[in-house]
Amino acid sequence: MVLTLSTVAADPKLVTYSLTLTNGNKAILRPLEADDVNKLDDFLSGLSEETKRLITAPDADLPTATELCDAINKYDKLRFVLEATPENRIIGLLEFSFGIPDGDIRRFKTASYMLDENTDCRFGPTLADNYQNKGLGTSLFSYITEIARQFGKKRIILWGGVLKDNARAVHYYKKHGFKIVGTFSDKGDEMLDMILNLD
Repeated sequence: MVLTLSTVAADPKLVTYSLTLTNGNKAILRPLEADDVNKLDDFLSGLSEETKRLITAPDADLPTATELCDAINKYDKLRFVLEATPENRIIGLLEFSFGIPDGDIRRFKTASYMLDENTDCRFGPTLADNYQNKGLGTSLFSYITEIARQFGKKRIILWGGVLKDNARAVHYYKKHGFKIVGTFSDKGDEMLDMILNLD
């Protein structure tokens, strides 16, 4: 069965996973829920300025957290949170978009990749500062690809690309099979477009 945003909204357990963190603690990867507003606000507000610079992250404030929670099953986005237990604290936000903006379509076409919303999706992760560079991204990667496949996707591109000077992130994506397809400029920053084939 190919999942849809509506089926996930009706039964979030379809894409809810338990995992063990590198420190031995447990965490739950699950779809964002309407009552996550305050926990999401705490997570976004706790991100360092450097983390915000390196990633495509939402604004760190309560109105943004409220907006993201209110958007569940309304648009083309599916957001997951990684929640550490037993403290029930959000330590990660993973965002999928099933719509492909025209700018992305044009840039990838220049690199001979024809993007298609039926088979391609965009993805962007954000991890809490004290959980970065500890293998958590690698632990999450199989769940990321499984979720994309459950939605019938065959390729993943990076949501907003990745900063060319973010060597750690570029290495992470390459390690997991992403290929660089081109560069573009965003507000004066040089960005890389990358794509992963799931076949």
